[in-house]
Amino acid sequence: MGILINWFLSALAIFVAAYVLPGVDLESFVTALVVAVVLGVINAFIKPVILILTLPINILTLGLFTFVINALVILLVSAVVPGFKVDGFLWALIFSILLSVINIILLKAS
Repeated sequence: MGILINWFLSALAIFVAAYVLPGVDLESFVTALVVAVVLGVINAFIKPVILILTLPINILTLGLFTFVINALVILLVSAVVPGFKVDGFLWALIFSILLSVINIILLKAS
């Protein structure tokens, strides 16, 4: 049951972040649920490999390169999920930061 609640809260965070940012378009809450699943799968399987491959750059930038990786993951999800569109790298970066903040707030409250 906890996984479903976490999935719903992540979709809610995606929906709120897309509503707030003008550079991110989201068709519906169902699309937000799909984005949450795809983002979760990419974060579980692809992102750790990318983090390991970019570890030297990440160490040199004191971890700030992780923001770039997060934005690229958001752009990848935008390319895969129909109904979810991010206008560019800067909007993906802002979206990923805002999504992290909203997720922290929602998950602390639950």
